[in-house]
Amino acid sequence: MDYLSLTDLPLKKTKGLLRVDFNVPFNSQGEITDLTRIKASIPTINYILEQGGSVILLSHRGRPNGKKEDKYTLEPCGVALASLLHRPVLFAKDSLGEKTKKQVDSLQAGEILLLENLRFYPAEEHPEIDASFAKTLASYGDVFINDAFGTAHRKHASTFDLATYFPKKSGAGFLMQKEITALSKLRDHPHSPFHVIIGGAKVSSKIGVLTTLTNTMQALYIGGAMAFTFLAALNYSIGDSLYESDQIPTAKNIIETCKKKNIFLFLPIDLIVSNGITSKTIDTKEGVEKGWQGMDIGPKTITLWKQELTKANSIFWNGPLGVFENPSFAEGTFAIAKALASFSSERIVGGGDSIAAIDQLHLADKFTHISTGGGASLEFLEKGTLPGIEILSKKIT
Repeated sequence: MDYLSLTDLPLKKTKGLLRVDFNVPFNSQGEITDLTRIKASIPTINYILEQGGSVILLSHRGRPNGKKEDKYTLEPCGVALASLLHRPVLFAKDSLGEKTKKQVDSLQAGEILLLENLRFYPAEEHPEIDASFAKTLASYGDVFINDAFGTAHRKHASTFDLATYFPKKSGAGFLMQKEITALSKLRDHPHSPFHVIIGGAKVSSKIGVLTTLTNTMQALYIGGAMAFTFLAALNYSIGDSLYESDQIPTAKNIIETCKKKNIFLFLPIDLIVSNGITSKTIDTKEGVEKGWQGMDIGPKTITLWKQELTKANSIFWNGPLGVFENPSFAEGTFAIAKALASFSSERIVGGGDSIAAIDQLHLADKFTHISTGGGASLEFLEKGTLPGIEILSKKIT
């Protein structure tokens, strides 16, 4: 790693400006439903405090589009963090302003201050409109640590511009390092045979990572709505199933690449289809009738894929294999998740919906690594780096 890490930074008697990802899900009652991202920040926070520093936490939540909205406040995240740490977490009701500056100035070693949602200011997502936003945030701290892997693919004020104000004093937190280590190994030196499972809706959002991974994978499994773009490319009848007509040439290219590189390509051999009133299982070769829509992979596909996946020494999975949020069409995603959880191979999962399925089954601790970033993990696997990593201080060799 050619950038500075947390352990390379001077932390004693310093204010550590720590970018975390507290963009966690809430239910309709305003309660946090998944603490994973908050828990993931704790090792870095504790280390800074143990070294005699104080911590100023920066994060966003939701898409308030540059306006202050109470429903997107980070205050409940501070309460949750305090409960997990068993110590107070101070909260600033704004990320700028005189009151916030006073709270920052009075912060003592061993204390934690969480600033309000950075996206309440337009300049967080569009730093070019007001450079003073990042400059003011930078003035609060002595060092900058980025531990928000899930947002490191964005060139926002707090994930990119902020680091420029800390020459030789910006580095990666423990979570960021963990993500980079796991995904770098998978990208560059996966244990062979390496199998890749890709689901979700859009081929267009995953073409980059698919193209990169064809250099190292031995088998590719495609489920979810994505599968219907590939089936259409192979002239199967897909009825009213969701697909991307403009991505059929892309699907054909991937199919051809798999042939050339001797990559086993697994598409669903049977499907659960629905007409909105009832559902049934069909063989893929029969074709989906007009008025029917593919909703999940079928039982024969599940059996075949589980059997084939046992041959892998490393597996990457991104995206659900059906409309899993509907219990009637969750079996494919859940069955593959359970199978993967039982394997001894290296299994890495990236993508919010895949993780949501694993969490529903309480299987998160059964996987080698579960990435906290969906889009970020895909972009890292595609490019081998991210803007929020590139901008961190380099080690002097």
